[in-house]
Amino acid sequence: MTLTAPTAAIGLDTAAEVAAQLRVDSVRSSTSAGSGHPTSGMSAADLFAVLVTRHLRYDWDDPRSPANDHLILSKGHASPLLYALFKAVGVISDDELMHGYRRLGQRLQGHPTPALPWVDVATGSLGQGLPDGVGIALAGKYLDKLPYRVWVLCGDSELAEGSIWEALDKASYYRLANLVTLVDVNRLGQRGPTDLGWDVDAYARRAEAFGARALVVDGHDLAAVDDAMAAAQDPADERPTVILARTVKGRGFREVEDSNDWHGKPFPPDMAERAVRELGGERHLTVRGPRPTAAPTDGSRPTSDVAARPVTTEPTEPPTPARYDLGAAVPTRKAYGDALVVLGARNPRVVALDGEVSNSTYAFEFARAHPDRYFEMFIAEQQMVAAATGLAVRGYRPFASTFAAFLTRAYDFIRMGAVSGVDLCLVGSHAGVEIGPDGPSQMGLEDLAMMRAVHGSTVLYPSDATSTVALTDAMATLPGISYLRTTRGKYPVLYADGESFPVGGCKVLRSSDEDAVTLIGAGVTLHACLAAADALAGEGIRARVIDCYSVKPIDDATIADAAAATGRIVVAEDHHPEGGLGSAVKDSLIAGGRATPSLVHLAVRGMPGSGSSKELLAWAGIDADHIASAARQLVRG
Repeated sequence: MTLTAPTAAIGLDTAAEVAAQLRVDSVRSSTSAGSGHPTSGMSAADLFAVLVTRHLRYDWDDPRSPANDHLILSKGHASPLLYALFKAVGVISDDELMHGYRRLGQRLQGHPTPALPWVDVATGSLGQGLPDGVGIALAGKYLDKLPYRVWVLCGDSELAEGSIWEALDKASYYRLANLVTLVDVNRLGQRGPTDLGWDVDAYARRAEAFGARALVVDGHDLAAVDDAMAAAQDPADERPTVILARTVKGRGFREVEDSNDWHGKPFPPDMAERAVRELGGERHLTVRGPRPTAAPTDGSRPTSDVAARPVTTEPTEPPTPARYDLGAAVPTRKAYGDALVVLGARNPRVVALDGEVSNSTYAFEFARAHPDRYFEMFIAEQQMVAAATGLAVRGYRPFASTFAAFLTRAYDFIRMGAVSGVDLCLVGSHAGVEIGPDGPSQMGLEDLAMMRAVHGSTVLYPSDATSTVALTDAMATLPGISYLRTTRGKYPVLYADGESFPVGGCKVLRSSDEDAVTLIGAGVTLHACLAAADALAGEGIRARVIDCYSVKPIDDATIADAAAATGRIVVAEDHHPEGGLGSAVKDSLIAGGRATPSLVHLAVRGMPGSGSSKELLAWAGIDADHIASAARQLVRG
């Protein structure tokens, strides 16, 4: 049986049949796979059935249509429910559902990923689907200016995550009435009851405290669910909506309803047979609800009738390209801001976000020049990365900046961005002990290791303003997660305007046939390496100096050549010794299978405190004097 009709033509009786089918198929697929979370989907089946038959405006034959609504399963462990929905709308077959779920090499993975074209973002790390949805909703309201809605199904357990409340806070601030959160309040988490159980009124008070409109319903009363979803689309209310649906885990199969014992467990075959029988048997309905309003094809966008979001700065005149005089002292963080303004003028898909430190990261320059494409995320780094992820889903190129140290808070969102396959440009300023008196809480000393470990990532660490501009520009076309590390202090411009900085390359700043040692640095330590080379030259020791501005991928060939030519290497970095530049150099040499040279790795090995930049670089043993001393010991034995 196939039904395709506008909302009013598909009745709640059909939605009830779809809900039963979703439950049956959640049971069947997980039992077939021998793993999965059928009971977590059974509680929310009525929500999905009403949504897909009567409210979700989606062209299932064209999942990339810009007019489509967006559906995010934030409680990603309930993937059997989502895949059952995909069968119900006819985009996957029953055979794939039964034989492709949780199997090696198949696209119906244990938690949803964009391997499926109807999935926007990877979920399963709880507390992330709603924050990602905020980014998509921001794009819809302020950039695309299209009337699509973003529907997010959350579990009640993940409401213990602070990221959920960051999301609602920012959704309220930006008046994202196009964002609807469905909360499956089934009372039970993985090991037992949630902290609030079925106290939906308490959840409602919390949601309202964050500026959302809260609607409380019986999640198994289809008419009540339908009314709430209709109310969520009221154009007169600019608040995001949270529909709190009181449900029963394992709904429809009395043996497991409201049981602590069946989270994440498929039913054995005999039990699955009983469940399917109690649910009324297998069904193979194909039902499609309302189609979206056609998107304009002439490149235009409908005019939004909502008030513009608050903007505190005015656009400037179109910028001139960022250029710097050789020897001028310029912070690389300032060069990043300059470069981003120019990039934004050239590319209207570039957007910027910041964690309320834009006057330090210099993202404020983009906010001033392109206020309609800047989103302030305040002190909410998780939401900043999640919003960037959602914006990337809609085809924008987000640059998100904060202090390097604070990106550690958002690391789970960064790694999930890689799972989602989105293209994000992340920028961490105020890295290392170089920042000086602020002390260790502000010093990013783990960020290079963190970002190198992300699948498919690119890690860049410029040493001067010219290279910063070139690398910022390069990030705009890099696939996956890219990271730029910038420096707080002012350092001399080393490279002339127009110098090329290919990703995966490096620069050899000093070189001769008589080189006895190689000094490798990046950022602040490159300048220390140059000063050390000058000091060594006065003693008759020639040193090759390499600017390793691309930490990942690293320039294997140049490093191997230097190792072969000099036999001695000193690597200096303003980072902990684990996982940073030194590790990248050593990994490169080992992977090349060549003879390992004598190597000294200078890094921040103690716990720093406050002090001047000069004092702390000396304390850490990564200043010019320590680099020169390490080189002397290698050369003279």
